Amino acid sequence: MSHGMIKTGALVAAIAVGFAVTGVAAQGNGPDGTQGRGGMMAFETLDLDGDGIVTEAELAGAAEARFAEADLDGDGALSADELTAQAEARMAASLADRITGMIERFDENGDGLIQPAEMADRGPDAGRFMARFDADGDGSVSAEEFDTARSDHGGRRHGGGKNGDRHGPRDRG
Repeated sequence: MSHGMIKTGALVAAIAVGFAVTGVAAQGNGPDGTQGRGGMMAFETLDLDGDGIVTEAELAGAAEARFAEADLDGDGALSADELTAQAEARMAASLADRITGMIERFDENGDGLIQPAEMADRGPDAGRFMARFDADGDGSVSAEEFDTARSDHGGRRHGGGKNGDRHGPRDRG
């Protein structure tokens, strides 16, 4: 075997493992062996022979299996359509898990549905909203006031509030 073929084989293996790791990291809770947020692969999924040990060969096998699963037409290559289908399936599974969790958190009466009363104290606090956005104190928020307050809020919009609290303290009394 030539040096170039060995390098090519090693590169293909590295790409396959990278694909598997990237795919795993991008997933949420899923039926494909991932667990928890962030998509950490379950040990049992990686331990292909069930002996309680994960080897490099098993990691490569898991990568090959993920690749084959994504290769819908079996041609040995992944098209944009196949990658999109795989990403959409992962997102759908993750979304379904998130929705199930939301219902479990909010459904106080156990009927499997969320009624407005079950969300009443979890929605936006109108008083805090007006205090933050109504710059001129006229009891209403213009588009300009809204945009200004949002831009002044900066990078905290997506969960980076004080001490990681997205919405700050809430008076529930």
